[in-house]
Amino acid sequence: MVMATELTATDPMAELHVQVFLRLEGLAVAVVSALFYARTGASWWLFAALWLLPDLSMLGYLGGPKLGARIYNAIHSYVTPGTLVAMSILLKSPGLLPYAFVWIFHIGVDRLMGYGLKYPQGFGWTHLGRLGKRRAETIPASQAEG
Repeated sequence: MVMATELTATDPMAELHVQVFLRLEGLAVAVVSALFYARTGASWWLFAALWLLPDLSMLGYLGGPKLGARIYNAIHSYVTPGTLVAMSILLKSPGLLPYAFVWIFHIGVDRLMGYGLKYPQGFGWTHLGRLGKRRAETIPASQAEG
């Protein structure tokens, strides 16, 4: 009988599997939000004009990494555009939906590309792993709280 090896949280292969699933999740969100956007009948020019708009939140880093992470995360969380979708439905205001779907698409593409929610240590520290050359580094537990 062949025993399957178990992956532990410290195993690099376990981290790779998690990273692959998180990126595929981002792809799925991006595709579904683009399909929903298409159903709104809104202009694709509007889509093109708005899809990078959430990245203006990076300007928060001018106030330091802690403030930058908070602002970036507020804009790059599915909670805010999801709330916009809910408000649009509850208020029977479908004109808000295209904006919410572009916003959700942006977040999905960011996740697909490996740009996750930020830690206060700096822009390169994300919930999807470390960005840049020292990608394999992790945040020490003592620094992860902030």
